[in-house]
Amino acid sequence: MDSLSRLLSLYPLQTALNVRCHFGAPWQLQLAHAGDGCAPYHVLVSGSAILEMPDGACQPLATGDAVLFPHGNAHRIHAGEGAPALSAKSRGMHLVVETNDGPGPASDILCGELRFGPEAAPLLRTLPDVVLVRTAGQPALASLRALIALLQQEAETDRPGTAAILAQLTSALFALLLRGWIEQSGGRGLLAVLAVPRLQPALHAMLAEPGQPWSLDSLARLCHMSRATFVRAFRHAAGLPPAEVLTQLRMARAARLLAQGRLGAGQIGEQVGYQSEAAFNRVFKRHHGVGPGEYRRAARRH
Repeated sequence: MDSLSRLLSLYPLQTALNVRCHFGAPWQLQLAHAGDGCAPYHVLVSGSAILEMPDGACQPLATGDAVLFPHGNAHRIHAGEGAPALSAKSRGMHLVVETNDGPGPASDILCGELRFGPEAAPLLRTLPDVVLVRTAGQPALASLRALIALLQQEAETDRPGTAAILAQLTSALFALLLRGWIEQSGGRGLLAVLAVPRLQPALHAMLAEPGQPWSLDSLARLCHMSRATFVRAFRHAAGLPPAEVLTQLRMARAARLLAQGRLGAGQIGEQVGYQSEAAFNRVFKRHHGVGPGEYRRAARRH
């Protein structure tokens, strides 16, 4: 399994594709802050629009653009001059369909949200307020364009299995968005390491075997660097020292195992590199704010 796949497997999420909008300009979509752990997204299947943030910052959107708000920030997407045309909502078999009678150029937008558990906080912190991926004229993003086309096709049908298919496609959408963002921008924080080929052996090793007693020397050897060069390059890419990234990955893996509920805290601690259950408990509480037992109980309630 590659490093991005292993990283994403640590952070389970719930996905939803809720609304399909067929608008003629002028129109607008205005969303309030979605709350922690909720990341709205929009896919502009056709047409053009302007993305506007509360501070007034604006970006143009074009056909094939996908935009995600990892921290749930308030935002407005609009097109055309003048007051937005009145819109009406109807309930399809799987999606709410919103239309208006605007006389201007038409736009087709798919809107949904991703929901993350608290264990995803370290991953979300590496993402900016807006993740925007543009697919037009990008041969490397052919798979994302194909997924958008498939989402559009499924959103228009009432065939058996559509709800399940849409749920699976939106999960794949998140992975493709992250991959496209890393490739277009180089990523930020932990994800930036994925964009630096010479650092990937170290990150892959930490993800594949978090329980190993990785030292700076052993990680540097995997990357064919001196210890000093490795630490400098890793910190420059991730913004954190390798040891802190390793601890984050270990705690994410531990949280996943606790939520699954099959192993005791001592066993989980050993799997992620702690010979002492007390030491594991201390580190886990420092990262998640609660001890392993309380975390497991909260995960069961959730």
